[in-house]
Amino acid sequence: MAASDRLKPILQGIPNKPGCYLMKDKESRVIYVGKAVNLRSRVRSYFHKAANHSRKTAEMVLKIEDIEWIVVSSELEALILEMNLIKRYRPKYNIRLKDDKRYPYIKILWQDPFPKVMVTRRVLNDGARYYGPYTSVWAVHQTLDVLRKIFPYLTCDRVITGEDRRACLYNDIKLCLAPCIGKIDTVGYRAMIDDLGRFLQGRTDPIVSRLEQEMERASAALDYEKAGTIRDQLIAIERVVEGQKVVTQDKLDTDVIAFARDERDACIQIFFVRRGKLIGTEYFVLDGTREAQDQELVEAFVKQFYTEATHIPPRILLPIEIEEARIIETWLNDRRGGAKVYLKVPRRGAKRDLVALVAENAAETLASLKAKWEADRSKHVQALSELQEALALQAPPNRIECYDISNLQGTAAAGSMVVFEQGAPSKKLYRKFTIKNVQGQDDFASMEEILGRRFRRWQIANEEAGKPGGQLDKSFGLLPDLLIVDGGKGQLSRAFKILEEHNLKERVPVVGLAKGHEELYLPDRADPVILPRRSQGLYLVQRIRDEAHRFALRQHRTQRRRGGLASKLDNINGVGPARRKALIKTFGDLEGIRQASLEELASISGITSKTAEQIQEALTG
Repeated sequence: MAASDRLKPILQGIPNKPGCYLMKDKESRVIYVGKAVNLRSRVRSYFHKAANHSRKTAEMVLKIEDIEWIVVSSELEALILEMNLIKRYRPKYNIRLKDDKRYPYIKILWQDPFPKVMVTRRVLNDGARYYGPYTSVWAVHQTLDVLRKIFPYLTCDRVITGEDRRACLYNDIKLCLAPCIGKIDTVGYRAMIDDLGRFLQGRTDPIVSRLEQEMERASAALDYEKAGTIRDQLIAIERVVEGQKVVTQDKLDTDVIAFARDERDACIQIFFVRRGKLIGTEYFVLDGTREAQDQELVEAFVKQFYTEATHIPPRILLPIEIEEARIIETWLNDRRGGAKVYLKVPRRGAKRDLVALVAENAAETLASLKAKWEADRSKHVQALSELQEALALQAPPNRIECYDISNLQGTAAAGSMVVFEQGAPSKKLYRKFTIKNVQGQDDFASMEEILGRRFRRWQIANEEAGKPGGQLDKSFGLLPDLLIVDGGKGQLSRAFKILEEHNLKERVPVVGLAKGHEELYLPDRADPVILPRRSQGLYLVQRIRDEAHRFALRQHRTQRRRGGLASKLDNINGVGPARRKALIKTFGDLEGIRQASLEELASISGITSKTAEQIQEALTG
């Protein structure tokens, strides 16, 4: 049956109104999110027989089993909703920023009397000031290392009263101004932190001007120690500013965006120009770009990046025109508090040359990334070959599964299954387990339970795949080429027992990884296998083990957190198990629910506006 025939009842019910639509596959996963001024016309166009779809779109249409839509009152509302839905569901067929982790930001706790500076991956409406996003945590910490020498902010956990008897070592090495002993008051400290924030935005001239005046006043008052400290601060600022290249003659803050792509990958480069000087650059890799038009790629990036960005300049230079420029400008104007934002495609002159320079950098970045990816693949091949030889396997173990248990004194026990394919993590195949049948702290029994459940799922998955129209569940339906259990001989014996029960001991090689010396125990050998200390095989095993441990620990923490969260939600009238589960699934934890707006809460199925108000009152009151 053609997709248009199968979905005919749904297509007939779509309204002629603006809004967003969500395409779903047979497992109810959202595979595409789009928006339209006329939902009915746009959605039905996917199923016209004369439609000249790209291969990617044609593939998507074949997988559509259900369509949902959300009606809004304007094109701008549709744009904002579309971006939020893409961020929430990360659909396979949308262009999106690669990697589902949150990008890092620099956070200044401005709501505190003596604000601290930290790195976070979450922007909250909590009174703090945020700068970013950045693509590298390492680069953020490098930036803060430099800034702390110029603006020596607090890093300790002391309660600042100004009455401590002595300061810590950081004051001696000029990395803290010692408000704890009253060497600087709240006003002075906050002025310094305000300067730090301005510095991050490229606003150095007002800082230099103010510090020069302070230095002169200190000298006039014969406070030479303070004047010397400010002089050192000015020298440090000058060294940083000297490295900032002047790239435009006008002083208008500008972001410059360009891209490079090949048949598989796309890289966006962005230059941050503040008052004519280049103060920083970032690059982002995009997913879902196969067969996408260049303007689609740029448009998707602009919408997603400026959803996350904490600063939006008045001018954004682009390499090509984008279809939604007008409505995106309107949205960006709102995000800037009504101040105008212009999307420009320079045709000639210095600005066109600047866009070309950014494109050149994007091409070099993509080439460097591809070389790194290729080198990683080469290391993976070597690692798998070394494991094959060391463990006497018939072939390189292209699919490796590793299992770990995490608990705290027998409470909230959790297990993890991580999957590596061809030496790289395949996170979409990871699975987590809540230990159900083991009382107290018994890691051996817990391992036995999760492996038993895993291989029962293997049997079920293959039975389902054998039915007409059935598809194989790739998480559980495939057997590993190598099974690793974290824990050495004891865990190995339990794993081998489960394989025997499922008649798999001849089909699934299994090893126990002992902590400490990274020894690999095999069922039929008394002595462990010791991989060479600097071998790629050892590095891969360590990485897999660490990933399994991290994933199990995250699940364990989630269960403990949800245990406390569930009790709080249970006390709210109108929130039962189903709605509680939906809230946790959508917002992740108590803090996420607490920070959600009434509109976001009310968007959850079954939660009315009144219930949303009760939730917000209960969690924030």
